[in-house]
Amino acid sequence: MIGAVGGSSTGRHAFDILADVAAQERPGVCFALLGDANMNFATRLAETGCAMIYVRHEHCAVAAAMAHARKTGGVGFATVTCGPGLTQLTTALPAAVRARIPLVVLAGEAPLKSAWYNQMIDQAPFVTATGASYRALHHPARLAEGLRDAFLEARMTRVPVVVGIPFDLQNAAWAGPDGLPAASADLMPTASPMPPNPDDLARAVALVAGAERVVVMAGLGAVDAGAGPACAALADRLGGLLATTLPARGLFAGHPFNLNVAGGFATETARDCFATADLIVAVGTSLSHHNADGGKLWPKARVLQIDIQPMTLAQGRIAADSHLRADASLGVEALLAAIAPRDLGWRTAALAHWIATAPADSTEFAPIPGLHDPRDVVAAFEAHLPQAWEMVNSSGHCSYFVAQMPSRAQARFLTIREFGAIGNGLAFAMGVAAARPDQPTVLFDGDGSLLMHVQELETIARHRLKILIVALNDGAYGSEIHKLRAEGLSDAGAVFGHTDLAAIARGFGIRGARVGDLAAVPGLIAEFAGQGGAMLVDVPISDQIASPVIRRAHPAKS
Repeated sequence: MIGAVGGSSTGRHAFDILADVAAQERPGVCFALLGDANMNFATRLAETGCAMIYVRHEHCAVAAAMAHARKTGGVGFATVTCGPGLTQLTTALPAAVRARIPLVVLAGEAPLKSAWYNQMIDQAPFVTATGASYRALHHPARLAEGLRDAFLEARMTRVPVVVGIPFDLQNAAWAGPDGLPAASADLMPTASPMPPNPDDLARAVALVAGAERVVVMAGLGAVDAGAGPACAALADRLGGLLATTLPARGLFAGHPFNLNVAGGFATETARDCFATADLIVAVGTSLSHHNADGGKLWPKARVLQIDIQPMTLAQGRIAADSHLRADASLGVEALLAAIAPRDLGWRTAALAHWIATAPADSTEFAPIPGLHDPRDVVAAFEAHLPQAWEMVNSSGHCSYFVAQMPSRAQARFLTIREFGAIGNGLAFAMGVAAARPDQPTVLFDGDGSLLMHVQELETIARHRLKILIVALNDGAYGSEIHKLRAEGLSDAGAVFGHTDLAAIARGFGIRGARVGDLAAVPGLIAEFAGQGGAMLVDVPISDQIASPVIRRAHPAKS
């Protein structure tokens, strides 16, 4: 092996031990891009039997690991080389930090014994600036323990941990202790779910008792705690409505009084209901700026937050008026047991019909001949995609439209957009497909996002991942063109033309089709299901349809 030095009495090197430690952590899949500082480690890890997906860009290794971790509930794992390999991660890492996704990234470091190395850089500041943790392992005998501790930190703090190990130390003969350290999962403390304090519960009961129009809004904390049924029962008991944060969307799919997504992606119906609410019971959610639409979503309501770490302040604004510190499920169940049923009041058959039938956005736009309305595209796929298939909603302008899929359950629908970056769609889809190989994965992405890391189509083809890519192709950076136009500025810097994405897919060895008529959608879905592997469906859409999110944030100047 290139760079391997010396040899122990057993013939083992430090990278052998590090690979065994990583395998013992059972990451499921390692997403990797090889270079000087990690190639020996990654090659040995593959020999342990760990599944490897070799990507074409370092950012995509981490983004795929994020999606894999979110889908499996475990710790995502990726490895990249040092220097430029690591600096490519500085967009993915803050997204993982803000989404609270546990990751470990073995990035290597420049060799300690070299006076000069052209990829040498102080890596820690790049990582810590994103909010992630950096562990520099420079003590040869503690390398194994140090890597295990990185997994333990990721589990306990739910943030990404980047591990820097100089590759001359990795390639040296192993001189540490025999055997492996205990796996991180074995060192995790056993913690029972936190019940609410009786005094806090009494205050919450009094607050709920005085409310007449209640919305129970659940986030990922409610999902993780299995609190969905209790939240629905609480809303039923109070004659209230249900909603979720964007990552938890679909948790109450099928409930007649489910408003679906709260916050910036809320439908017209949801916004009208939130505007008259007098109490929001926020369960297992951070009450971020997006979830509350900057506080504009519920102008008349007080907020009761049920969370193990409730916050009065969130992202520069007062998030909640009252707090019930508890596990999401136990907190809601205690509240449910302490309140009496009430008249349905807010709930009517007319409201249920309105929720079920009203469009998410009723705004009319002048159609452009030959180009589709993205709302019609999403509706066509929503009507024909099997319910068991995995869905991935990328970021960007089209993500609003894709979020409006009322029948899709939360467990089958991935959204990660806490940092607001585009370009993650293909990587997220790879992570989901690797975590859920039993079902096809469907990615909805815009052309701008897709083209940022289009090289990963080759990765998808090479690993024969079952991914249906639906590209909503407006020939532009969708969010930017609408912002520019609203400001009265030229959109020339964000309009690029409708690239033939289907042809590009075929160039990478993936079936590609362009949709002229939405009537072709059922046949294309059936074709994908029957062929195996991946397929890209290029759907040209009009750049004249602006999402409500953009219209509210950037109203046209008079």
